[in-house]
Amino acid sequence: MALKPVFVSTYPPRECGIATFTQDLVNAIEKYNDVKRCYVISLSKDKHIYDNRVIYDISQDKFSNYVKAANLINMLDIDVVVIEHEYGIFGGEDGDYIIPFVKLIKKPIITTFHTVLKNPTAKQFEILKKLADTSFKVITMAKTTKDILMEVYDIEEEKIEIVHHGVPYMELEDRETLKEKYGLRGRKVISTFGLISPGKGLEYAIEAMHKVRKEFPEAVYLILGQTHPNIKRIKGEEYREKLMNMVKELKLENNVQFVDKYLTKVEIMEYLRLSDIYLTPYIGREQAVSGTLAYAIGSGKAIVSTPYTYAQEMLSDGRGVLVEFENAQSIAEGILMLLRDENLRKEIERKTLEIGKEMYWHNVAKRMIDIFYDVVEINKKVGVIA
Repeated sequence: MALKPVFVSTYPPRECGIATFTQDLVNAIEKYNDVKRCYVISLSKDKHIYDNRVIYDISQDKFSNYVKAANLINMLDIDVVVIEHEYGIFGGEDGDYIIPFVKLIKKPIITTFHTVLKNPTAKQFEILKKLADTSFKVITMAKTTKDILMEVYDIEEEKIEIVHHGVPYMELEDRETLKEKYGLRGRKVISTFGLISPGKGLEYAIEAMHKVRKEFPEAVYLILGQTHPNIKRIKGEEYREKLMNMVKELKLENNVQFVDKYLTKVEIMEYLRLSDIYLTPYIGREQAVSGTLAYAIGSGKAIVSTPYTYAQEMLSDGRGVLVEFENAQSIAEGILMLLRDENLRKEIERKTLEIGKEMYWHNVAKRMIDIFYDVVEINKKVGVIA
């Protein structure tokens, strides 16, 4: 039986982490014979030209589009509906248009929760709970968030599946060759990539570099990526300009570099490969998953991170260095510990790569296909109209 799933998600060319995640996932799934073809119902704020997987584009804030999309799903020969859920990508208060949408769908639903809040508002709780109740399976990317789904949202354990955030595998040149390619020969490279927004805590990382460069003047911190389009739409480049002004005030022009572009996957992987340390100084304590951290783990990096939910779990057992939130001194100490001790850095890289291999997309895709089969079987047993 060749499965036919449809994914409801943002999707490239929309610049969004979940969009990239979904494209990578469907690319990996379609490499298996179990799936005939993946369809996508995209969510957008602007008009985009999509590839031929996209069968309908929901204008995020237009409620009638959700009704049309649900009717289309019901009409087509679809086996399972996979919703990539993040509060901010759906219309309504906290994205509550998703609730009447799923109630209209007559096919079995799987929901992947990209954010699981320990202390949700009443509205956020209601949305996640109703989505989970409507879904045959819910997917989270860490054990910590599985526990939150059970304890805070009262979701039964047998409904929850843990599936790692996928990461690409690429054959790349070695670290020193890539440093030469990017004009970083002889430098100790610390990097952070992703769409830039105030929640990333990059100001604390820059302040930390003021301390790091005193001991390692050759150290350079790369801030890789554009400003998040939603932030740019509302506030322009206010946050990036604040960061750039900090760099000037602290005279760090030689130690902090901005690469202001939407990076290709190859560029991301090359920058990760050449980095000596990967840094996530994020402020949000409840962040359930981080695609950028997942990529760094998949690349076998020595990582310094604040202890948000996903980082705590993924960097446990000596797979990284956890530092305090909003604390430049703590971040600097974490970076310096790894720069001073090459053996420690190599040991962390070895441990990180062990779990990173489990996260390669082909492994994640196989796990998802197994869940699809489970859901199709459950659907047959309960006699849901499909």
